[in-house]
Amino acid sequence: MAQVHVLKPLNYLGASAALAVLLTLSTTIAAETVSIAVAANFAAPMARIIEAFEAGSEHQVQLSLGSSGKLYAQISHGAPFEVFFSADQLVPSKLAQAGLALTATQFTYAVGQLVLWSAAEDFVDDKGQVLRLASFDKLAIANPRLAPYGAAAVEVLEALDRFEEVKARLIMGENIAQTYHFVSTGNADLGFVAASQVMRDGKLTAGSGWLVPQSLYTPIYQDAILLKTGADNPAARAFIDFVKTPEARRIMAAYAYVQQVDLTRSVD
Repeated sequence: MAQVHVLKPLNYLGASAALAVLLTLSTTIAAETVSIAVAANFAAPMARIIEAFEAGSEHQVQLSLGSSGKLYAQISHGAPFEVFFSADQLVPSKLAQAGLALTATQFTYAVGQLVLWSAAEDFVDDKGQVLRLASFDKLAIANPRLAPYGAAAVEVLEALDRFEEVKARLIMGENIAQTYHFVSTGNADLGFVAASQVMRDGKLTAGSGWLVPQSLYTPIYQDAILLKTGADNPAARAFIDFVKTPEARRIMAAYAYVQQVDLTRSVD
């Protein structure tokens, strides 16, 4: 007679608990944290991009903000960032040339726009004539040696032949975030800020401003690059991939970042 082996019932509760533990361990092993350094002008959209990325990923993001020049100095001195989002193209290229970043990973993630803005209603007209009238005491710009938006502001003033007239009234922020703070708190009557700081969906969120024609300054192509420290971090590469997605692009567009330069707007 054939022997019949009766199998004991599985302890399904125990098996489920064991599976849960294994899945948790697997997720913990797969999940990583990426440390990113981001130019201050991109703070608001980056916060939303990170939120969207983390909502659909096990990875986490640590964010540090500053001027492109300051962040470059920190990276050069060993700051443990893994991805760098600059406000220009030059700084990422310099990092690659110094052997601190991977050249092939550099890409333009956005094109920034410059706005002459005041926290006061009706102070800045939509043609920027306030610069010609010079009816203000303090004009804020970001430090042009550290911040591309500051360099762009100087270009605009020179293009309009106003730099010499207003340079005694300039106050400089270390970065574009501090420049915005000067204007928003009334320490400056007006200032050149990033459009992302004062515009949503094509409209000013407060105050008054002039969206400066891009023909008046060198296009602010903003590049990102994977740093050598993040080369083996899957979270770093996953985040870079996400920044290139339509979802991230829509967030950028809401904050007045464009994907190409428009030179058709004229100066009246």
